[in-house]
Amino acid sequence: MIDSFVFSEGKLVSHNLEWEALRLARADKGLIEWIDLTAPTPEETKQVLEMLFEFHPLAIEDCVTLSELPKIEDYEDYLFMIMHSAERTGDTTAKISELNLFLGKEFLVTYHREPIPGITLIKDRLMKGIGPQVKGADRLAHQLLDFLADSYLPVMDGLTAEMEEVEEKALSGEKEDLSKQILQARRHLTSLRQTLRPQREVIARLARGESKLIRSQMLPYFRDVQDALNRIDERLQGCNDRMMVAFDVYTNRSAHEANEGIKVLTALTAITIPPVVVGSWYGMNFRHMPELEHPHAYLTLMGLTLVLMVGMGLWMKFKKWF
Repeated sequence: MIDSFVFSEGKLVSHNLEWEALRLARADKGLIEWIDLTAPTPEETKQVLEMLFEFHPLAIEDCVTLSELPKIEDYEDYLFMIMHSAERTGDTTAKISELNLFLGKEFLVTYHREPIPGITLIKDRLMKGIGPQVKGADRLAHQLLDFLADSYLPVMDGLTAEMEEVEEKALSGEKEDLSKQILQARRHLTSLRQTLRPQREVIARLARGESKLIRSQMLPYFRDVQDALNRIDERLQGCNDRMMVAFDVYTNRSAHEANEGIKVLTALTAITIPPVVVGSWYGMNFRHMPELEHPHAYLTLMGLTLVLMVGMGLWMKFKKWF
């Protein structure tokens, strides 16, 4: 699907133009164009990226190929960026969507394989006439990137809630196996950080004004997006640290419980040593064992065994083994 928006003096003047009208608007230097490709067909992709804008083949190849890492390339007349948005799909799960942007002085082309809530929201606002004034393509690009940064906040809230739940369970001493939940949360954190951190560098390059396509008055806005990404990354780092602490507490508690069990088994083994020794001694096949002929030998050996067992138990109690 191809959505096209044409702006003049900051206001939306046309929407979803025909192909010939798009070519004419492309040639008009006073207009700003935004063309959004959502899960386009190969013909639509070729029509827009190759025929209408004549982007570099390498940029088109990167655009149509899935990439897990964000990037930015400067092609003199336009910037090509690969960015990623996050969408919360469950309590702790998130769907990462790739967004490709071609940013020129008077145009913005976006390409994505599935709907992205932030882009859908901007389109709705533009159609209702409540969207921001688009006096430059960089202004529109900032709006999109700002929504991309904000898309990580609900995911962060879900991870924070999960982390707090794991902490509470680890500290409360509940008899529950938390290893799977902790490892799953760490995988989510690692995945988000691997996606988010390269995006910080992309936005940093825009905020530093390295490209002539970003007007000087827009630099503070991109720095604001950079700050938002930095704060999200710091929260991710904090969640990771707290998750590591919770994991250490859980493993130490599990090890302590295992040690307590071993101590009990060891104590029981030690207490049973006297009857084992006595039984082994008098269970030998000697012909002459005079004490066995004594009329009170059975009661005497039983009493001796009990005294030794009780004495062993009291001694371990004194040593605080249990």
